[in-house]
Formats: sequence, structure tokens, C-alpha cells
Amino acid sequence: MNKIKVSAVSYTNSKPFVYGIMHSGILNQIELSLDIPSDCAIKLIENKVDIGLVPVAALLHVPDYHIVSNYCIGAVGAVDSVFVFSNKPISEIKTLQLDAQSRTSNNLAKVLLKNFWKINPEFVDHDQADAFVLIGDRTFGKKEQFLYHYDLAEEWFNFTELPFAFAVWASNKPIPEAFKLAFNTALKLGLDHREDVLKTLNKVENFDLDDYLMNKIDFNLDENKLKAISKFHQLIREL
Repeated sequence: MNKIKVSAVSYTNSKPFVYGIMHSGILNQIELSLDIPSDCAIKLIENKVDIGLVPVAALLHVPDYHIVSNYCIGAVGAVDSVFVFSNKPISEIKTLQLDAQSRTSNNLAKVLLKNFWKINPEFVDHDQADAFVLIGDRTFGKKEQFLYHYDLAEEWFNFTELPFAFAVWASNKPIPEAFKLAFNTALKLGLDHREDVLKTLNKVENFDLDDYLMNKIDFNLDENKLKAISKFHQLIREL
């Protein structure tokens, strides 16, 4: 049988998933690559992989996507790794720099700017902007460096009273049920061994990695997160 090509995300929030894949028999059935979220999306869209931990905004560009796992990268309230940083209050920003590594968080910022904060800044590609979106490990310990930091998962919850799913395991074609079952088992193995994963990580100044992986990231893809994805997609279409 041909191996199933899988793209996972290289950020800390995905390390429990990678641990589960690496420590289970599923590794023998796949070709695994680790990518930034935007590249993971491109690979799935361009059929370079069969399954990816893809930003939910990218699902709009996968014609026949299938969610293949009960797990995701999500949050109920603050996620602590997806921000708009600024030295001005959000109501005063005129320009915003988006994050080149992101699809979902850039769109989430746009949705919140329009529908929650009700402002219309210019999106620019230089670092002289009033504010900027930043995601993933590059945000760790940076909150104290700016006068204002807006956690986009928390702001989404304030806006909708719903959790948020940033990325889901999705395929661009039907995947055998037996593989999906084994894949979910591998992912659960990793989540059940988060304490072991944490022992392998270097400490980060001014950031609590234990709290991040054990509490801030909500890995279960439940009905409320699916409802949030649907609402998010609708709001993206209306931008």
C-alpha cells in the first residue's frame, strides 16, 4: 500500500500530535513532513499531501475536504499564541501587518476588526504598521513588550461566546476508515503523554509552556468548535 502523506505543523502546539505519531505504529504507514501552517495548507490544496493539520480558513480552498480526526488545535477563550500586538488601543490603529505564516489568524483578525471592533484599518506589508498579527511560538513571552495585546481566540469568544478551532486534521480525498481509527489512536497517545512532551521542550522566559499545552490549547474537536468553524467560514465569505 502506498504511504499516506501527512503534513503536521511545526509549532509547539502540535508537538503532542507529532509525539503520538512518532511513538505509534502509524508512522510505518505515512510520510510525515513538518511545516508552518500556511505551507501545510498549500500542500493540501495542491494535493502534495493527503492529510494535513490545516488552518480552518484554508478549508474554503479544498474542494472536497474531509475532517479525519476528533482532534484539533483550538481554544475556549484565550489561547496565548495568536495575537494582535500594538502600542495603540485597537480603536486607534490605522494600519495592520498580517502574519505571512498564517491563513486562519489573519482572517480571524479581519473578521473581528469588521464585526467586533468595527474598524477598517489598511493592511500593509511593512513593519511600520500600528499593529501586527503574530502567531505560534514567535509570540511566546512577547506580551510584555507591547502596551496592547489582543488574544484573538479570547476576542472571538467575547464576540461569539463560542470556542475556536485554528486547525483541523483534514484530507483532500476519502481516507480508509481503518487508517482514520489508527490515526486518531496515535493522536490520542500523544495527548495522553503531554507531560513527557513538556520534558523535551526548552524553557521559555516569561511563558508557561505547561499551562499552554495542558490548559490553553483545547485539542478536542467538539460540536461547538464545528459550529464555530461554520460561523467563521460564513464571516470570511462576507468580508
